[in-house]
Amino acid sequence: MQIQVLKSKIHRATITEANLNYVGSITIDEDLMDAANVIENEKVQVVNVNNGERLETYIIKGQRGSGVICLNGPAARKAAVGDVVIIISYALLDFDAAKTFKPWVIFPDGLNRLPQ
Repeated sequence: MQIQVLKSKIHRATITEANLNYVGSITIDEDLMDAANVIENEKVQVVNVNNGERLETYIIKGQRGSGVICLNGPAARKAAVGDVVIIISYALLDFDAAKTFKPWVIFPDGLNRLPQ
């Protein structure tokens, strides 16, 4: 049996941009992507702490060190600049492997920088 488990989480990132006139997705600073062990085009769930909105989309790589967290396309209507979001990805694992799996969870500051 396989089950879905939390693979990666960027906990409480701040939306820096919302670009309605874009194809779609979420742009994430490459430093945050590396720290959370997520890759470009990976499916993620975005949960808006400010308004309770939830959506699924895919990742676009943002400029390293920029702190960018940008909702693009229709998703841009689900958050405002300054909103706090949780970005989550999941993995499909064998049930026994899932029992010992440790997800990558990061906690950026208010500027979407990683603690030093």
